[in-house]
Amino acid sequence: NEIRAKSGLLRGREFLMKDLYSFTKNEAELTTFYDRMKMAYHNIFKRAGLGDKTYLTFASGGVFAKYSHEFQTLCEAGEDIIYVSEDKKIAVNREVFTPQVLAELGLRQEELHEAKAIEVGNIFKLGTRFSEALELFYLDQAGKKEPVVMGSYGLGLDRLLGTIVETLADAGGIVWPKEVAPYQVHLVSLGEDQAVIDEADKTYEELIKSGVAVLYDDRRLSAGEKLSDADLLGMPFRLVISEKTMAAKQLEVKNRQTGQMKKESLSEFKNRCLK
Repeated sequence: NEIRAKSGLLRGREFLMKDLYSFTKNEAELTTFYDRMKMAYHNIFKRAGLGDKTYLTFASGGVFAKYSHEFQTLCEAGEDIIYVSEDKKIAVNREVFTPQVLAELGLRQEELHEAKAIEVGNIFKLGTRFSEALELFYLDQAGKKEPVVMGSYGLGLDRLLGTIVETLADAGGIVWPKEVAPYQVHLVSLGEDQAVIDEADKTYEELIKSGVAVLYDDRRLSAGEKLSDADLLGMPFRLVISEKTMAAKQLEVKNRQTGQMKKESLSEFKNRCLK
């Protein structure tokens, strides 16, 4: 509860945004760059573990364009309503869900399903609205002054992390994908035997020297409390060192996403999971 309360306070204090603007000579160049950004955003959400749940969604373009393109991740905690085409891997925001829009996109209402979603990204064409107002021009090959054609691309970083937590968490807690996890390894020492503590300290130092981000739990708590906290925090791999594992000269390794447990040496773990 304390961890979750602190997370909530952070969300209330800040909003981190990745913004990008493009400046091109004409609509054709803008479209080429815009399509590349669509693919880049798809790749970002795929690496963040949300690729199969995130849809390019047609929404209102406001005063700038006919449409903007949102990236909406399916989630019951979402504040938006979208209509999803599984076949075409696109969706339509409720704000522009009309027969005319469906016809233009080649969609049939009976083939779509309604879902709640969280908007994690938004891209749209600005055109020349701001460049003309700010007198942002260039000279073409004929020496004629032309307005720069602009595009805008935004991604809410803390919103993305919140969506990952909401979407991928299980009954035990958070499940961080490797690419965005605060730490790759959650190292847990069990018991108060000094040999176990020394071995855990040594393992921690070896992982750090290998460039691995490690969350080391050396608190004097019960095994149940420490293992439960490891699941709650959700790092990709949990490594346990105890008298039992030391006797076998191995580590107990848990993959947080799959739940798979494995006994292996530290070098075997690094070769298998951290390449």
